[in-house]
Amino acid sequence: MRRRMSKRPRAPQPEPVRQNRARQVAELLPAVGAAAFRKFGFVQSSIVTRWPEIVGEKLARASCPESIRFPQGKKQDGVLTLTVRGAHAAMLSHITPEIIERVNRFFGYTAVARVSIRQGDVAPRAVPRPRPEPQPVPAELGQSLRTIGDPELKAVLEALAAGVVTPRLPTVR
Repeated sequence: MRRRMSKRPRAPQPEPVRQNRARQVAELLPAVGAAAFRKFGFVQSSIVTRWPEIVGEKLARASCPESIRFPQGKKQDGVLTLTVRGAHAAMLSHITPEIIERVNRFFGYTAVARVSIRQGDVAPRAVPRPRPEPQPVPAELGQSLRTIGDPELKAVLEALAAGVVTPRLPTVR
């Protein structure tokens, strides 16, 4: 015997406040990625993005945070699961108290009580390349910029002209 559930009308959800302006992707990403990060056990996505700052560049090349699991109903004394490249797991197991201390200092409270280490592949981090030196503005562009009276507009246009002239580095994929 199947019972029929009565469908109650849902209360209308309030529409988000529109800001009527263009927003940067960096401004939108925390809201978009927050649900995905919470699903995988991260209260804050910044632990993933700022991992090199937390543990140092050398350890960040060999490890990456996989998840933080908290006891039911709590947001402290969690278990941080790290994915570690091959032989680095033994080294990291010796310095787990230091990693716990650094992560807790980052959060500002005792968020992590234990570290669980899992061996696996760690994606290499992108190393920022130095930007090429800007080239001087070509004479034909410089002449037309001299007639502009607004100093801010003139500076922006000079930077744009220098950027157009400067050769770009090839992108590495």
